[in-house]
Amino acid sequence: MTQINTRPATVKDAPFIALVVAMAIHDEVTLHKYCGEDYLSVLTSVARAERTQYSWHNAIIAECVGQVVGAVVGYDGARLKELRNGTFAVLRECVGGVPNMVDETEAGEYYLDSLAVLPEYRGKGIGACLLHAFCERAFSEGAERVGLIVDIDNPNAEKLYVAQGFEYVGERIFLGHQMRHLQKCNKK
Repeated sequence: MTQINTRPATVKDAPFIALVVAMAIHDEVTLHKYCGEDYLSVLTSVARAERTQYSWHNAIIAECVGQVVGAVVGYDGARLKELRNGTFAVLRECVGGVPNMVDETEAGEYYLDSLAVLPEYRGKGIGACLLHAFCERAFSEGAERVGLIVDIDNPNAEKLYVAQGFEYVGERIFLGHQMRHLQKCNKK
């Protein structure tokens, strides 16, 4: 078994965080619509910023044998509007506009926004390790529950979340996709 290490992200991880966010969105049309043709560059700018949804401050990195192989990004849902404003400021500067979107989280929920592992490293427990590290961070910061939305067309991701203790609490439409809302409560 390969040793998996997790660590807080640094600003140098911004390009990888951008890749993880793009992989998590998993919809090229949506990425182009909201971030333009050079969406990885735009998302890297968002990840380098201080107060954005995808800021390096909100990310945990997974490494195997010294190589960055996955990441998770999330934040206190009570900060959604503040962090979205920061994200939109970068989008306005880079692409000249911002999307109109519904809130995907709310106060009272520590929100797991994006999680992805490089394809060649999937199935090795890295996603579970990132989920564990993320929930530990959220609960250590006083969160009562961690929430996420997962595309209904992504049953493998949902299986991973359920195996890690997340439970179905409802459904939402986000970016035009039917999503399942899952949460994990702090068992203290």
